[in-house]
Amino acid sequence: MKDLQEYVLDLPLHSMAFFSLVEATANLVDVSEKYWQSKGVNGARIRILVEIMKEGGTILPSMLAKKIGVTKPNITLLLTPLENDGLIRRACHPKDGRKTVISITSEGQSLLLKYLPENRQEIAEKMKVLDEQELKQLLFLLNKLRRT
Repeated sequence: MKDLQEYVLDLPLHSMAFFSLVEATANLVDVSEKYWQSKGVNGARIRILVEIMKEGGTILPSMLAKKIGVTKPNITLLLTPLENDGLIRRACHPKDGRKTVISITSEGQSLLLKYLPENRQEIAEKMKVLDEQELKQLLFLLNKLRRT
């Protein structure tokens, strides 16, 4: 039992920083998820629509899977309800007929326009504990970690 203490309680600085980052992220994700639930919208679906929009409205399923951290087979399962609800459309790739491209529909864009502004405002409210300089520093540090 005592051997575990160094891995659970007596954490070195890098471990403390990691777990603080995880907890802070989880708290902010929880704020966002509660918002989506209150609107009767699935937050994971919104994330997919946002990622498609970041790519100009069209994306390959394999690229989307990588961006949201799921396997290629799982992306198909996630896309089917969005397609059934008319929020995305699948089509043959214009240059390679063996591939499929996913595009956000006008209904999908309308859904984002309806809910994203308020969601982003709720997140901004939680982030107000940091001033502008601290936010810039946080972004710098997070980008540094992402590059490792």
